Amino acid sequence: MKKRITATTALILSGLLYGSPVAAEPVYSTMEEFMASPEYVKFIIDNLWILLAAAMVFIMHLGFASVESGMTAAKNTVNVTYKNVFILCTGILAYAFIGFQIMYPGDFNGWFGFGGFGIGFDSADPVAFLSPAYGEDMTIWTDFIFQAMFAATAATIVSGCVTGRIKLHVFMIFGFLLVAISYPITGSWLWGGGWLDELGFYDFAGSTLVHGVGGVAGLACIILLGARKGKYGKDGSIKPILGHNIPLATVGAFLLWFGWFGFNGGSVLSANPAEVSFVFVTTAISAAAGALSAMLVTKLFINKLDATMALNGILAGLVGITAGADVISPLFAAIVGSIAGAIVVFAIIGIDKMKWDDPVGAVAVHGVCGIWGTLAVGIFVAEFSVLTQLIGVLAIYGFTFLFAFGVFAALKYTIGVRVSEEFELKGLDMAEHGVPAYPNFAGVETNGFESPELKPVMDK
Repeated sequence: MKKRITATTALILSGLLYGSPVAAEPVYSTMEEFMASPEYVKFIIDNLWILLAAAMVFIMHLGFASVESGMTAAKNTVNVTYKNVFILCTGILAYAFIGFQIMYPGDFNGWFGFGGFGIGFDSADPVAFLSPAYGEDMTIWTDFIFQAMFAATAATIVSGCVTGRIKLHVFMIFGFLLVAISYPITGSWLWGGGWLDELGFYDFAGSTLVHGVGGVAGLACIILLGARKGKYGKDGSIKPILGHNIPLATVGAFLLWFGWFGFNGGSVLSANPAEVSFVFVTTAISAAAGALSAMLVTKLFINKLDATMALNGILAGLVGITAGADVISPLFAAIVGSIAGAIVVFAIIGIDKMKWDDPVGAVAVHGVCGIWGTLAVGIFVAEFSVLTQLIGVLAIYGFTFLFAFGVFAALKYTIGVRVSEEFELKGLDMAEHGVPAYPNFAGVETNGFESPELKPVMDK
């Protein structure tokens, strides 16, 4: 995703991308004058495409909810759904009233700025916000809603990491602060024209700025939160806690893949047919390569045909290509996806061995593969430096981890972050919401007793 640019730069880029001659910056005194101009039709098409892309990213939140629900225990399904509804709604509002103008403060010192509360539209000068004078071929409203979907995405990644044992109100507080403060600060460093932008760091649609932020914030939370009961034995063994609905997780993964075409394709910030179609192709190729690679690696090294690893391979390939979807060739996109698919398998295993309990593999998919995808831009595209990409990753991951760790630690040692053992074993659906996700199966054991050693406890 490109940062906001001046109207002059936007017009120059328009000429370069569409092949039209570069003209002087148009000046419109009224909206009626702009609407009567030749540029208006192109503006409409570009604006509508970005709005459609925003709607596709919106659908990704249904994908996240489905993946997280399907890959975890049935007894926490209502809780997972509730968290995903909350984080999308609070993400939109928090970003509207605080985050948007931290991420895009205008002229600032490159590290932190704040343009004021609210979205920033000035009704006294509609031309400046509803025409190319805004700096992009879209209105300020389109810019905001597209960006808001990205902001909510970063926070919803954390939801999967902490499933099954976090207090609901703690997650609500943490998610709000991540979207309102941390995410827009690091976002401003690149997309807001800050110091990383000046350094030459490149992250097209957010392998690091969105997915990496969500992944590393989730890591900070699970380190402090601790593992689910029964996940790790006293003898150091790792007990698998199986997801209760793999078809639901599969639906979620495909919804995410579909939405990712809007995530990456919309980040072109225009309906330019050459660029958007190219991004669609690299996105699809990397996802497909990631899935096949994860399937192969899982079979070779674990000797299993694990469906959840295949699904995470799709997502790994998508995260991997997101930083360079507009600049990495289709051939290299296949390589990026293949490596991401292999990385995610070993990362999930490695994180488990560290006894960092991540129920859905979100840290591996978004955090670890976000690093790979960002560095891949410097590896496969000559114009970019691996060192610069690494500096950007370290800066964004470092700030986010410290922010997340500090906030979550403060919550842990004040109000507490974890539900009681009784609530956890019973399931958060009944303990916190008072209703099961599958009432018609009330007579059937749908809790899926995550570990044999827990069943005697549940039977008491």
